[in-house]
Amino acid sequence: MLDLDKRSITYLPGVGPKKAEILQKEAGIASFEDLLFYFPYKYIDRSRFYSVAEITGSMPYIQLKGRILYFDELGEGRTRRLVGKFSDGTGTIDLVWFKGLAYVKEKVKPGVDYIVFGKPTEFGHTFNIAHPDIDPVEQGSQVAAGLTPFYNTTERMKKAFLNSRAIQNLQYTLLSNLQWQLPETLPEKVLAKIRMMPFGEAMRNIHFPDSAEKLRAAQVRLKFDELFFIQLHTLREAQQRRRKLRGIPFPRVGDYFNTFYKDYLPFELTGAQKRVIKEMRADMASGRQMNRLLQGDVGSGKTLVGLLLMLLALDNGCQACMMAPTEILAQQHYATVMGFLKDMKVRVALLTGSTRKSERNKLLPAIANGEIQIVIGTHALIEDTVIFSSLGLAIIDEQHRFGVEQRSRLWKKNTRTVPHVLVMTATPIPRTLAMTLYGDLDVSVIDELPPGRKPIMTLHRYDNKKAQLYDFLRSEIRKGRQVYVVYPLIEGSEKLDYKSLEEGFETFKEVFPEYTVCMVHGKMKASEKDAEMQKFVSGEAQILMATTVIEVGVNVPNASVMVIESAERFGLSQLHQLRGRVGRGAEQSYCVLVSSYKLSNETRKRLEIMVKSNNGFEIAEADLRLRGYGDLEGTRQSGEGVDLKIANLATDGQILQYARDLAGEVLDEDPELSTQTYRILNERLKTLFARKVNWGLIS
Repeated sequence: MLDLDKRSITYLPGVGPKKAEILQKEAGIASFEDLLFYFPYKYIDRSRFYSVAEITGSMPYIQLKGRILYFDELGEGRTRRLVGKFSDGTGTIDLVWFKGLAYVKEKVKPGVDYIVFGKPTEFGHTFNIAHPDIDPVEQGSQVAAGLTPFYNTTERMKKAFLNSRAIQNLQYTLLSNLQWQLPETLPEKVLAKIRMMPFGEAMRNIHFPDSAEKLRAAQVRLKFDELFFIQLHTLREAQQRRRKLRGIPFPRVGDYFNTFYKDYLPFELTGAQKRVIKEMRADMASGRQMNRLLQGDVGSGKTLVGLLLMLLALDNGCQACMMAPTEILAQQHYATVMGFLKDMKVRVALLTGSTRKSERNKLLPAIANGEIQIVIGTHALIEDTVIFSSLGLAIIDEQHRFGVEQRSRLWKKNTRTVPHVLVMTATPIPRTLAMTLYGDLDVSVIDELPPGRKPIMTLHRYDNKKAQLYDFLRSEIRKGRQVYVVYPLIEGSEKLDYKSLEEGFETFKEVFPEYTVCMVHGKMKASEKDAEMQKFVSGEAQILMATTVIEVGVNVPNASVMVIESAERFGLSQLHQLRGRVGRGAEQSYCVLVSSYKLSNETRKRLEIMVKSNNGFEIAEADLRLRGYGDLEGTRQSGEGVDLKIANLATDGQILQYARDLAGEVLDEDPELSTQTYRILNERLKTLFARKVNWGLIS
């Protein structure tokens, strides 16, 4: 695209070195292309003029035409301000400036006709507009012709005179310098299929819309472009991986798998578990590397599926490992796997940061010579000292808790070839997000809970009715059940959060003197945490107070109640994860969401969704709609993520599916994008993904 990505913003008239530095640090604008792709977040119709007499206290942005009668300078020091008395013949309004007073007095003169644009504020019985846009009528009439874009800015940008209007002016300068012409990003063949606005026209109309209709058409074209190139990149990486990487063939279903299936399987597999195992067996027998994402709601039996696959690796002469993000979860998996295997002759080891040196000295040689067949652990698995004899399958649980580079180090543990990779998550991922973040992985879904599980009943209670809640908890504990009480832990207010947890702990000890109450949080030493946790797991303690440290991995079938304090401070997916800690046994389980009475409409909706639905995928879709796409999967910690400029995964699912289908068609026709027809796509991909590592090969 005219190498606009290589042309520094410092070369644009009106941007010197200081402004360039601020634009880069505050808005990520370093090049001409970065500026073009810095899209407005809203538009205001400036085709209408109001009169001063029409102004009321509840009006949004308005536009006036008139003249300044005179200026007054008022106040001193920080309160110093410039006030211009503005009249349009129907009344007067004050225009107020707190900064750049000398600049305003030089540029704006009394007695000259101006167009003024801004948001009126009521002050006593009068109105004023602070820091309005103000242009001479002959210039302002061009600006006021229709929809005006508004760009996100920061305080630092505003102090450097880089407000929304200044960004708009820079866009105008850049597009004027380019003579309002930008080369097409898509080949003729794709353009003929999509029948959308040309790229150059779309870029002009996104910044300077000719009409509301043209703005909508521009948005659709640019959203399509963004999603199409992400999908083209993702699908091409997946195709290249499949062609280049030969996995270890697992043709045998032998004694380990069959013995466990016939004699040790604790219950009949659900139809969904059987289906996903069949999909994965087909992958691993094909001779290509399996690279699969397994999604399954909390309690759907992912660990059992993982164990069956690990036994399949053993049947084919390979080792297997499972990496979990926390010691608690690694220990939970280890205990679960050992419980399933019972007296089967399978050597399983647990390796975490807490593993003693003497124990580690025994384990490492046994892993290296293949004596230990299955290793379950934490980040300790990726240390250089851990060497496998023949790693054939790597399972990564709750993978969004790991940095991408950490996962890649596990992937490289087989030096001769590549292990099969299974990524597991209990966080349901909306379809649009899965297509974008994990488009290069094959996806399997366990969408069925084991038989006999009762749906968890979710209740919403206000924190001014604690007495009734305590009565309910006491009645459940009398039945022999146990209770979780979870407090939020929000970055930036940890001291307050820990204080509220500790205060809650003291309150519960007072209210329930006849029962044992224990407490777990992230600042405790691992040994202390484990000791407290063990009290609850063994049944010695009836109530466990905790932060979200128990969000994943704690499995206590006897716990039937999950109380979530300050539930309004959690996202939907996190609430659903916490709720999944109960409902593990055959008894009716409850999740009680406790919140303050004053809630925003969005928060109220969020809690209503939790009360109505137990379906993790429905909840994840609702979460995406309410909160929009954020850093949901943690990939940005390693420099890779979906940085969408204009598309919205919550609302643009249809465009995304269309873009993915079309990208697939293009790659079927020309996998390398090397023909004359599609070379333009290859060049564009190089520009867009030049700085990105091919994490698709890692999962």
